[in-house]
Formats: sequence, C-alpha cells, structure tokens
Amino acid sequence: MTERVSPTERIRADIDDLFATEGDLGETLEQVARLGARLLLQSALEAEVTEFLGRNRYERRALARAAKAGSRNGFAPVTVKTTAGPIILERPKLRGTDMAFASRLLGAGVTKTNALESLVIAGFVRGLSVRDVEAALAEALGPEATVSRSTVSRICEAIKDEFDAFRTADLSGIELEYLFLDGSHFRMHAGTKAEPVLVAWGIDVAGKPHLLGLEPGSSESTDAWAGFLRGMLERGLRPPLLVISDGGPGLIGAVEIVLDGSLRQRCLIHRVRNLLAKVPKHAQGKVKAEYWAIWDSIEAAPGDRAVAEATRRARAFSAKWGRLYPAAVACLNDGFEHLTTYLRFPKEHWKRIRHSNFIERTFGETRRRVKVIGRLPGERSCLSLVWAVLDRASRGWRGVDMSPRAVRLLQDLRREMFGPPAQRERKEVVEEPVTPAA
Repeated sequence: MTERVSPTERIRADIDDLFATEGDLGETLEQVARLGARLLLQSALEAEVTEFLGRNRYERRALARAAKAGSRNGFAPVTVKTTAGPIILERPKLRGTDMAFASRLLGAGVTKTNALESLVIAGFVRGLSVRDVEAALAEALGPEATVSRSTVSRICEAIKDEFDAFRTADLSGIELEYLFLDGSHFRMHAGTKAEPVLVAWGIDVAGKPHLLGLEPGSSESTDAWAGFLRGMLERGLRPPLLVISDGGPGLIGAVEIVLDGSLRQRCLIHRVRNLLAKVPKHAQGKVKAEYWAIWDSIEAAPGDRAVAEATRRARAFSAKWGRLYPAAVACLNDGFEHLTTYLRFPKEHWKRIRHSNFIERTFGETRRRVKVIGRLPGERSCLSLVWAVLDRASRGWRGVDMSPRAVRLLQDLRREMFGPPAQRERKEVVEEPVTPAA
C-alpha cells in the first residue's frame, strides 16, 4: 500500500526537486516563488481544517481533547489567481461534520487573491507579526475571508521555529573541508545606511554543501566577522582546510585571527572586477579574457607545479600589460599568493573553490525581491527573508566529487596543516586540575 502524502508535503518535495536540477538560478527562484504560493496557501487551508476538526491529520478522535464530529475525505482541486500567476490548490473535503466547513481564506468561491504577496510580505518582511498577517489578509481579501489568529500564529511560529533552530544548530557533526564567506547589505533599521548580513556555507569531507551560519553585523569589520566565526566554532564547527572569500580587510583580518591554521583563497571573480576597474572600457574584454587564461586549463598536478604554472602566466600578463595599465597589473600582483592557493587542492575542485560568487548570486535574488520595499522594518524580518531564500537555495547547491585521489590529497593537507588526528585531539584536551591529597 502506498504511503498517503499530504498536498503540503508534495509541494515541499517539488521545491526540493526543482533546486536539485541544473538551470538558471533566477528562473529557478521564480518557479519556487510560485510553488511557495501554493505551499503557503495550502498550509493555511490544511491548518484551517485542523482547527475546524480539533485534531491533526491521522490523529484519533478519541485521543484529541478538542475533537469535533467529522473526518477528512480527500481534496478537490481549485484554481486561485495570484500576481505570480494561477495556482492550483487542493481544497480539503470533509464528511460526517455537524456543520459545513468553509475556508475563511478562500471563502465559498474566491478565485482571485493576493495572499501570496500578503503572506510573504507580512510574514517575512513585517517580522512574522500575527497582527500584521491578519491585517494584510483582511486588506487583500476582505475581513470576512481572513484566516483566524490561531491559523496565522501556527504558520508564523513554524517559520520562526525553523529559523531559530538553524541559528543554534550543533555543527560538530559537520567535518568541514571548505568554508565560503560573504556578506551583503540591506536596509533594516530606520535612519541608518544599509547594514551587512554575514553568511557562511561550506563543503564537508563527503563533498556535500551546508548552509552554516547567518547573522547581522553593524559593519564588515574584523570584530564583526571574528565574532561570527567564533560563534560557529563554539557550536562545534571544525576549522576548514581552505577559506574562500573576497578581499575585504575586515574579513581577511578575522580569518587570520580566528582560523589562523586554515589556508585562504581570494575570490578570483572579485579580483577581476577590481582589476577591470583600472582598465579603459574598450580594452576590458581582451584584458578579462587574458586574466582568465592565467587560471584556466592548467595541466600541471595540484601543488607547487600548478602554482608555478599560474605564476609564469601571470608574469607574462604583467609584462604585456604593465606599461599600458600599471594599476591593473599591480592589482593582480597584490597578494598574488592567495589567488593561487586553490591550486594545491584536488583538480576536480578547482572551479568550485576558486571563487565565492555563488552566495553573491543568491544575495542578488534576495535584494531584487526586497527592492520594491525600500527599507525592511527590522533586523529580524531581514534575517528571516535572507535565510528563507538561502535555506531553499542551499538544498540545490552542488558540492564537489570526492574521488579516492581527492580524499587522499585532502587528508594529506590536513595532516600537514593540523597534525595527525591523535595529536589534534591531545591539543584539544583540557587538563583537569589535580586535587591535593588530604
């Protein structure tokens, strides 16, 4: 007998499947927005039925304190128009009830609603306030069609609980190899400039990606980034072999202080942007192509030989362009050793670990969604929105392949950098004080 799955569970599975496929990130997120509409509205409908019957799905009537007569009897499809396009919901059907069930969200025959925008804006942008959700739905659908306070509260509490669980999750079970760090600015406080949201994600020893941390910072200073990194270490995260980031001085300073044993890779995409800013527009295309020729198609084995090949190419680039664009060449050569660090790692990982641009692309989608709002009404609502986008996006992020050869190389690097496992464990042991004999 096949397992019966609720409509909300099927929609969640569809969202996960969507992110697991290859495709344009912007197009994917647009499709997720429509699935999100279905998920939010379907969740609200099913929550209404739970409240109406006084018991959860599959919960026995005799065991529910507030149970009422009646039982669930499947679903009937209904099409609802939203500004994200028409979506199909499954309206719950009941039998054996003392009174007819009518959804307060859709009413008896509502076929057009802005509930997606109302719920998303009220839930994420207005800080998960029950009062705001009620007000927004009443404004969009009329007071007679709004959902009850308990239904709104149930939906908002579920989102809040998921976010809080993420922020405090134990990270000791993640054996990290690569750590990616980035920040993006959002206006979240009245009378202030845009402030950064700091984000970390990583790849573990199995090649699996993980969204690890997200928190606000008053700035991208060394203190702000150091506090963020220490917080993840306190939750059990092990130091990575490689940290990939842009060239922000605060971020670099924090990594050198908190993760001083890890290697550091400067994002090649950020560096080429800096370099091209010092080149006339008419020459940028050619200079950009020759910049990437430094890094692409290196045949040498990972390690000193690969680094030497990239260095040789960079010298040729400098010799060619040094007289015309000395500032651009100086930009390339500034901290050049941190541009080549990734070449010491498995070759099949090179294109994945030489930049931190993936988070930035997702940040861009988040900013696009809140651009029409202007200022977010608070820190909590901003973090909730950013987390909601990143949490779903992270389920579709690709990791890296961990071939036996790659695993051996990473293990050798870890022993070289941090010592054998037994030695590392001894360093972590805190010696207990000896109590003098009586």
